[in-house]
Amino acid sequence: MDKRYQVFVSSTYIDLKEERQSVLQTLMEMDCIPAGMELFPAADEEQWEFIKKVIDDCDYYLLIIGGRYGSTAEDGLSYTEKEFDYAVSKGIKVIALLHESPDSLPRSKSEISEELAEKLELFRKKVSEGRLVRYWKESAQLPGEVALSLNKTIKMFPAVGWVRANSSASPELLAEINMLRKRNEDLVFQLEEQKPQQSLMPVDELADWDSEIALAGSYQVYARSMNNRTQNHTWSKAVTWRQLFSTLSPFLADNPFDDSVNSFVAEQFSGTDRNNFHITSLQIESQTLYTIRIQFLALGLISINNDNPKAQWSLTEYGLQTMIKERVVGKST
Repeated sequence: MDKRYQVFVSSTYIDLKEERQSVLQTLMEMDCIPAGMELFPAADEEQWEFIKKVIDDCDYYLLIIGGRYGSTAEDGLSYTEKEFDYAVSKGIKVIALLHESPDSLPRSKSEISEELAEKLELFRKKVSEGRLVRYWKESAQLPGEVALSLNKTIKMFPAVGWVRANSSASPELLAEINMLRKRNEDLVFQLEEQKPQQSLMPVDELADWDSEIALAGSYQVYARSMNNRTQNHTWSKAVTWRQLFSTLSPFLADNPFDDSVNSFVAEQFSGTDRNNFHITSLQIESQTLYTIRIQFLALGLISINNDNPKAQWSLTEYGLQTMIKERVVGKST
């Protein structure tokens, strides 16, 4: 069945007009249906309700961030950030393309206001948390980045999409297919439940859930008081394996790569202020990350895909069941 996906393209408008045109052209060449600011370039509160309806109809959300934060609404947020927040709240998969070095952009494409520049930095950090982002420097890179990222996202997270009315199946056939799909899922789940879940090593040879691991890492702080230099800092924290897996496992459900797991663990346990945009390069030591990965592999909680240059983490069925057991909220007595 010939299916097309609708993609909402979100960005500031004037400074990225040419970049948006090349991205829209790429989407159309990929047989996708682009939607975005071209429909309503003058954003206001009345049009915001229409924008939300358009986002509701989209399968994927493509965000391009350059050197501007954009015009703000009454709540102080730019319309681009409002669109991003709304798409995330609706569970729409986000593809984020961030400019590699916005400070290098010409004045016409940068924020002059220090307040808006700070808001842009905070927005970039928000977008980068909990998801993979790709960086671009020249506008010529964008078509390739869009094609690569969207194709990968479609394969990993296939959406509903759109089909021509004369190509769609009958309601009766769709209902039967859906019934068989649900039955298949139930049978797979029952088979998995019957399998003995074992770690790769005898449990009595591994650290127990309540023993601790010493996390250690580093970060940099941009200090104006020090002639605009960056200061290097280290951090450390002891947590139990139970705390670590309980915090990390929901994030692993999105199959992140090594560097994203590194950033997530550092943000959750370093004790730094995640809203402080002067803090950069927050991470844990690579050997600590390797220890975590090997321990979870030995426990049978995760699997690693090495088909990409960076290792990709995934929860096993046993890891998923363990996550639910650790995170589910029981009935209060």
